[in-house]
This record gives sequence, structure tokens and C-alpha cells, in this order.
Amino acid sequence: MTQFSRRRFLQLTAATGGAMMFSDLIGHVMGLTGRASFAATGEPIKIGILDPLSSPYKTSSIHDVHGANVAVDLFNKKGGVLGRPVVILEADDASNPETAMKVATKFIKEDRVDVLMGTFNGDCALAVSSIAQKENKLFMVTGAHLPELTGVACNSHTFVFMPNARMMAQAVAPHIAKAYGTRWYMITATTVDGKAAAQAMLEAGKSLGVDFVGETVTPFGSTDFAAAFIDAKAKNPTAIILNLYGWDLVYALKAYAKLELAKEKIGVGGMISGEQIGRPLGYANNAGIWGLIWDPKIDRDSSRRFIQGVIDKYNHTPTSRCYLGYAAMTQILEAIQRAGTTETSALIKTLEGHEFDGLKTGPSSFRAWDHQHVQDVLVGEAFGKELGLGHYKILATVPGETVADKREQTACRL
Repeated sequence: MTQFSRRRFLQLTAATGGAMMFSDLIGHVMGLTGRASFAATGEPIKIGILDPLSSPYKTSSIHDVHGANVAVDLFNKKGGVLGRPVVILEADDASNPETAMKVATKFIKEDRVDVLMGTFNGDCALAVSSIAQKENKLFMVTGAHLPELTGVACNSHTFVFMPNARMMAQAVAPHIAKAYGTRWYMITATTVDGKAAAQAMLEAGKSLGVDFVGETVTPFGSTDFAAAFIDAKAKNPTAIILNLYGWDLVYALKAYAKLELAKEKIGVGGMISGEQIGRPLGYANNAGIWGLIWDPKIDRDSSRRFIQGVIDKYNHTPTSRCYLGYAAMTQILEAIQRAGTTETSALIKTLEGHEFDGLKTGPSSFRAWDHQHVQDVLVGEAFGKELGLGHYKILATVPGETVADKREQTACRL
């Protein structure tokens, strides 16, 4: 595997001497532009991004927008899309479905966006998905992992870029069981996201013979998890599964470290984590085995170009949430190019069944029959320091088709 570092990327960027903007260089390398770029003209193509910018998911949401901005810059540097500039409109859904509905409605009716994108909370994603179908707008879900979005609540206008909870849980559960044993206690957020993660881990664990010895349910936005871990410890688990995300997961891992449960041979892990979780912990308190969406050590040219683009624009190594924003935005804009229009029905048609470079080792595609992005799921062990780029040791790259539900297993009928 090719090894490279953040320092090396900055050196490469500095080597251009300012003579060429970085995104021009990337566009040339990607074959998107010649040496000279040209200005896009005409009515802008508008992408409306909804994310919980003021909630416990706020750090991840900011990274989602970072990735999307890098993708838009690349397209605009090569003349836009269909000769038109691309602009991003951002709004905070505050992890509240009513707010998400108001924002989505404003985007569509007042701002006249061409495509909706984003959301992390499952209930917000469901709300926006319903509006998108009603108002005939494409909606690309970047962060929500509810299986219902491509299951019982699927609709023709919604595509889900994020691996769903069952895909993530099926990939990571065997590795948690192998490392820590099969006596599990769960700590779960009182959200639709937490419940979906808990159900997915329960199903995946039971198939491995896991004994679930208890569960504590915690309010969304909790900062003190000491009591939950003390209750868990009393059940003598071999592993504590955290069905949490965002700052909830950060605070929970701090409590796990403070109570020194690792010294008592009690492991920790869960369906999903990422760089954006480790950074607020200063890496030192991060631990466990987790499902990962993407990792900066993936050895692909397209992945490396994406990493360098984020470093150039934001001076940080991208997280998995940057990846989702970048890769999902790229697929939206490429779909508009292929269709030759922003008309919704044409975009749906060009995305259904489309195979593409998902910046991962294996193939990526949007299934025509449920609009789920089928992709690799990574499994990583967190370390208290950076390992080259990122702070996870990659334990496995699980092909998406091996963990995604089969057609007969879902209730989606598009």
C-alpha cells in the first residue's frame, strides 16, 4: 500500500508555488480540465444542503459540508455543470424533523433549488424524503442510516449514499465478537438513529450467538455517561456496544476511558465511528472496534485526490463525513451532466443502477430497486494516536453486496 502523510500533501501543494490554484491542478490530473479553466455562465445550479449544524451531530455536519464544497469547487473550476456555475445553499435542521421540513420547503419553493442533499438524523431524513417526493425534487441522503429509507419508507425521489444500519452492523459485529467475546451490554440513544443501530446490532449479534445482558437508554445530547457504564459493568459484559453518534459518542468514550474499563477486560465498540469522533477526544481516549464508512488510508488515486483537495481547502485530513459530502455531491453533479438537465425524473433515471467510483477498493452502485448505495464497509480498531493518515487500524474491508439486504428481504417496492 502506498504510504503518504498530511505533511507530504502540504509539501506537494506548496510545490505549485501558487502559480496554479490547487483545484485547477486536480482538475487537470482528473482529466476534467485543460490547463486553462473557463468561467461558467447562466443561471446557477443550486444544491440545498440540510444538516444538523447546531445539534450533537454538528461536528460531523460541518465535515459533510466541507466535502461537498471541495466537490463543487472542482466542477466550477472546469466551467461548472452544463456550462452553469454550481452553488451550495446551507441550512440547519437542528436535528428536528419539523425544522427540517420547513427548511426543505423553503429551499424548494423560495430558493428554487435543483436538488436536496444531506441530513443525519433518521427522522429528519424521513421528513425531507416525503417532501421531496411530494414536490418532485431529488433528495440525496448523505448521513442517515435508517434501513427504512430504502425499505418500507423508500420512495422514487430518495437515494441513500450512507451504508444503512444493517450493512454496518453485519460488517462489524463478527470482529467485536472475535476480539471481546459474546456477552454484550448496549448503551443506546433515545433517537430513531440509536434505536435503528441497536436493532441492527441485536440482529447481527444474535446470528453470532451473542448474549445481550442489558441495555441503558440515554437522552440525545447526554454529556454524562458514568452511570450507564457503571450499570453496564454490573452485568459483567465482555463488550459494551455504543449505539450513539456525534458528541454523545465522544462523551461516552471519555467516560469509558475515565472508568478504565479496558483494564477490566471490557471492550467497547459499535456500528459506526470515524475520525470526526476521535479528534475531539484528542485521540487518547478513543478505543474500540467500529464500523467505518471510509478511511484516508484507502489506496485509490481518486481517494488520494479527494484527500489532497480537503487539505488544500481546509487544512485538515478528511473524515468519513467529508467523504460522504464530497462523493455524494460528485454523483449529483455527474448525474446532471449525464442527463443534460436538472429535471428530476431524468436525474432519477440516470442514477438508478449507476455504477461509479466510490473512492473505495470495491465497486459502488445505486441499486435501481431501492436506491441504496451498495459499497464497501470498513471495520477499524481505534488507536490513541494517528497511524499515518487516520487513527484506525483497518481490520477488514467488507464488500457491500455481502452485507446489504437482498431484494426479497426488504419492503421497498419502487
